[in-house]
Amino acid sequence: MQILQTKDFTLFVTRRPPDALPLTMFPEIERTLVTKQQIATRVKEMAQEIVRDLEEDLAKDGDSRLDEDRVIIIPIMTGAMIFVADLIRELPVKLSLGLTSVRSYPGASISSKGAHLESDLPDNLEGKHVVVLDDILDSGQTLALVKAIILKQKPASLRLGVMLDKQTTRTIDVKVDYTGFEIPDEFVVGYGLDYDGYYRNHPEIVILNQDAIPKR
Repeated sequence: MQILQTKDFTLFVTRRPPDALPLTMFPEIERTLVTKQQIATRVKEMAQEIVRDLEEDLAKDGDSRLDEDRVIIIPIMTGAMIFVADLIRELPVKLSLGLTSVRSYPGASISSKGAHLESDLPDNLEGKHVVVLDDILDSGQTLALVKAIILKQKPASLRLGVMLDKQTTRTIDVKVDYTGFEIPDEFVVGYGLDYDGYYRNHPEIVILNQDAIPKR
């Protein structure tokens, strides 16, 4: 896991790789937080961590990573789609995908926010090794909800992973097994994360200029 501090932001902006998209293409972007190269490197490392744990879990059952109907990856859509698409291509494991979607609903404060499922989770998870992947850990509501529902199905194992762990106040304390980067409490977009439906296609994780975010 890499921890990105505020002091690092200038470094990322001033040492942008030559193939990076120019910031002028997205004038609302204030600065880059995580580059394409950093993302690619960390995704491969996370895949290795997941494979290692899955092999240990499967061995306990007398299974291997090439056995069918043992491993299921559950991305939380839509933010995790690009992250998971990159990650699973680094997993030499016979696996299936079970998509789900969770909507957070607003409150006057972070403690009054919550989450509910927009689409059902797979209902065939008993005895399987499940890895849930999300784009960002923020309040903790989303992963806590999904974890609680999955555990009722009695999977053989359940692990949680996120690309970003935002260092902010948690409504619910959720332990994750795999983290790409710890980031400061900033509003980030790109690499699947959006603002008002936009910026998901930006290949880096970037911070929006505060002037681009309407005051609520």
